[in-house]
Amino acid sequence: MIALYIPGPEDGWFYVQMLSDPATMAYNAPWFPPDGCVPFSEADWPAFREKWIGREPERFYAFLRRSSDGAFVGDVNFHYVPERDWWDMGVLIFAPERGRGYGTQGLRLLLDRAFRVAGITKLHNEFETTRDAAFHIHKAAGFRELGIAEGIIHLELTREEYLNAM
Repeated sequence: MIALYIPGPEDGWFYVQMLSDPATMAYNAPWFPPDGCVPFSEADWPAFREKWIGREPERFYAFLRRSSDGAFVGDVNFHYVPERDWWDMGVLIFAPERGRGYGTQGLRLLLDRAFRVAGITKLHNEFETTRDAAFHIHKAAGFRELGIAEGIIHLELTREEYLNAM
C-alpha cells in the first residue's frame, strides 16, 4: 500500500536519486542521451518545490510513499496545458520498486487527487507505444486512446468519465 506524500525541503535527495538512475530513466533516453538521466542536484530542489508544490489546480506534485516502512517508491504529477485545455500527467516508479503494483496504485491516487480534490476536468498522458505496462495501467483506469503519432500513444480521461465509472 502506498500514499501520496508532499515532499518537504529535506526530501530532494530522492528526486535526485530517481533522475540519476539509468534504470528508472531509461524511457527518457531519446531526450536525454545516452541513458535518460536528467541533470538535477539538491541545489535545484528549492526552485522545483516553489514551482510545483502548493500550486493546485494548475500544478501538482507528490512522492509515492510506501505505508509499511515510509520508503519513497516513485512520484506523480499533473500540470495544466492551456493551449490544449487539459492537464498533462505522469507517474514514475523508481526502478528497484517496479513490479509490485505501485504504478497502478500511484495512478489511482493521482486520479483521485486530480478529479476529486483539485476538480480538474481532463487528464492527458502520452508515451511510447512500446511501454506496455504504462499502457495497461492507463487502460485499466479508464483512459481512452486519442491516437498514435510517431510511435507515441495519446490517452485521455475526463473527470466525468472517471466519476461515472466509480
